[in-house]
Amino acid sequence: MAAQDRPAWRDRYDPLVAGVTGQLRALPTDAPVRLAKRTSNLFRSRAATTSPGLDVSAFDGVLEVDPETCTAQVLGMTTYEHLVDATLPYGLMPTCVPQLRTITLGGAVTGLGIESASFRNGTPHEAVIEMDILTGSGDVVTVTGSPEDPDNALFYGFPNSYGSLGYALRLKIELERTKPFVHLRHVRYPSAAAMAAAIEEISASREFAGRRVDFLDGTVFSASEQYLTLGEMVDEVPSGLRVSDYTGMDIYYRSLQRTHEDVLTIHDYIWRWDTDWFWCSRAMGAQEPLIRRFWPKSKLRSDVYWKIVAWDRKFGFSAKVAALRGRPAREPVVQDIEVPVDRLVEFLDFFHAEVGIEPVWVCPLRQRDANVRWPLYEFDPNITYVNVGFWSTVAVPAGVDPAEGRVNRRIEEMVTALDGRKSLYSTAFYDHETFWSIYGGSEYTRLKKTYDPDDRFLDLYQKVVGGK
Repeated sequence: MAAQDRPAWRDRYDPLVAGVTGQLRALPTDAPVRLAKRTSNLFRSRAATTSPGLDVSAFDGVLEVDPETCTAQVLGMTTYEHLVDATLPYGLMPTCVPQLRTITLGGAVTGLGIESASFRNGTPHEAVIEMDILTGSGDVVTVTGSPEDPDNALFYGFPNSYGSLGYALRLKIELERTKPFVHLRHVRYPSAAAMAAAIEEISASREFAGRRVDFLDGTVFSASEQYLTLGEMVDEVPSGLRVSDYTGMDIYYRSLQRTHEDVLTIHDYIWRWDTDWFWCSRAMGAQEPLIRRFWPKSKLRSDVYWKIVAWDRKFGFSAKVAALRGRPAREPVVQDIEVPVDRLVEFLDFFHAEVGIEPVWVCPLRQRDANVRWPLYEFDPNITYVNVGFWSTVAVPAGVDPAEGRVNRRIEEMVTALDGRKSLYSTAFYDHETFWSIYGGSEYTRLKKTYDPDDRFLDLYQKVVGGK
């Protein structure tokens, strides 16, 4: 590459690459390779290890934003909070921004992500143009989706590999243009069938009641109370409305039940779910008015709640208190699943009858390019799917160990029966054969042998089912 063709961002990036590849080659060849991360958005236990992790903390930052091509060069450990902060001043945002601030771009690509633009933009990996991936051999491979790229199989096989094939060090991604505000309409539906029909119609037409729909998600409070939230980016606040603020005393998800229309800044819309971790902050007491009044506003965010949950899981404080009070043990049920929109009613009927968690989140998604195949998390590109997210605990009968995962296993069975998929960021109980029939099978094996022939990284089944 001629000096004049060398992009300026490489002065920052190249030394980082040299440093992390040196770290990997310095590790014992029989030691499993992992990342040394302070934060996580995973909800599955990991086996303790004494091997040092790769320090990738320096890989958080945006190298370049190009407003003319609507693209960005981004380091793999960049949080979406930092990515959004870098792009919004240009009137740009990622095509899909997962709901929580500390999710990283590399994590959302290798572990999947979703949000309310997914019905038109798909998932984060579909906006990737090019990636640099650190492989088990210590090499950094630049991959694209081009048919001429000899490594394009890794490009398409990387999503949903969860670091078992390598780590994304740099990603060039597409961005989309924004407007300053998002005009919201909350539409109530009396049944899951009515909501599913509306999802299918809106996803196809990208409009509702004559107005454009840029963002679409929903909240199910019960079998007879569910809302779709339709967002339209606008230049000005519509007449008669004012800009709302759900970063303090007011709670966003409660507003769905009492308002038909609302307005948020584009920034606050992007992070509307993060302030209360959807509704999960209520478990920490953060939604109680007296507690919330004295809870620092800067600490109303998902990563703070996550640290509280992680501490509780480590020391079992809430479980011990519940036992002392004679309350039943509880099984964590923290999952995101996707089913075809025409099977959504069946899943929600099962869910209300056998699980009973509420509220739950729903978010439609459709693969953006029907001609592309992502083998480790494959959808029918001609079908609209609906993500259902539920994050809580359920009581288990006396004498039953919550670790058996009875409810989670039943959910897995139902999702598979409905031709759906389950995200792998949380607990999974699949047997070996079933797992590989869903998540890549022989194609994953070929990629593993090619890019990690010495098994420096744990394989996907070991990581997400084996808990390693």
